[in-house]
Amino acid sequence: MSAQPPSHVPVMVDRIIALLAPALTKPGAVVVDATLGLGGHSEAILNACPEARLIGLDRDHNALRLAGERLAPYGERVDLVHAVYDELPRVLDDLGIDAIDGILFDLGVSSMQLDEAERGFAYAQDAPLDMRMDDTTGITAADVLNTYSPADLARILYQYGEEKFARRIVDRIVAAREEEPFTTSARLSELVRSAIPAATRRTGGHPAKRTFQALRIEVNGELEVLRRALPAAIEALALHGRIVVMSYHSLEDRITKQTLAVGTRSDVPDDLPVIPAGHEPYLKLLTRGAERPTEEELEANPRSASVRVRAAERIRTRGLVA
Repeated sequence: MSAQPPSHVPVMVDRIIALLAPALTKPGAVVVDATLGLGGHSEAILNACPEARLIGLDRDHNALRLAGERLAPYGERVDLVHAVYDELPRVLDDLGIDAIDGILFDLGVSSMQLDEAERGFAYAQDAPLDMRMDDTTGITAADVLNTYSPADLARILYQYGEEKFARRIVDRIVAAREEEPFTTSARLSELVRSAIPAATRRTGGHPAKRTFQALRIEVNGELEVLRRALPAAIEALALHGRIVVMSYHSLEDRITKQTLAVGTRSDVPDDLPVIPAGHEPYLKLLTRGAERPTEEELEANPRSASVRVRAAERIRTRGLVA
């Protein structure tokens, strides 16, 4: 099978396989890669789980094309679909699939999107301010910068970027866009750098990182999509099916933690002495808190530094307990 390009090593791949594989041993087991990217995780799953059929979703047409080439040797074991991951129920319905045995979410921007300068995701490279994961539809980051109200811009930077200097940055954005609309990432990156106090700039990485993250989340509706997608994925899991979520910032991880926690609690009052059948928790956590990469992983793949992994198994469905 194809070798992994060195710049596109899938993050924590051995641990991801270990979490998913126990649910993928039966003939015809169905696993969904909800964020296909270049197909690195999918290829590893198909190799490790020879009985599994894989459905790969991605909103990026280019990613689907490249992953399709990579996964072509697996033939009919693979179905690739152009879709955002909150469209999972429609995709499964179209494919005639009632339930799935595993699903992986590798959230955030992909290595390919970061490496393609013209996509505008990277704050360290000058490029058009696009940031759309599906570059055929929707608003761009430039549209957000040039048309949103100051209040909305500040809200986005503060909530999605957790940027404590949001108001200072927005004041400069508004003044700058009145002189000339924003079109490229370098101009925005320099503006953000100049807006942040020098003492703060000396720590915490690139000063524009949080602003670019916030714009990307807004452009792609990432948090709203995730809030819809996770419950839908859990609902689609067969008994003993597993869900694995890889988050790269605290907002994604918080949504994941809260969604999985709901399934681990009974849905009856705490003071009820006996939990009636069919009201037991329907999820069992497979990770203790959020798992982080090992030192070996970090050395081999620096882009794994911020990843947090959470996983759970479906232990009840339609009133049954395993």
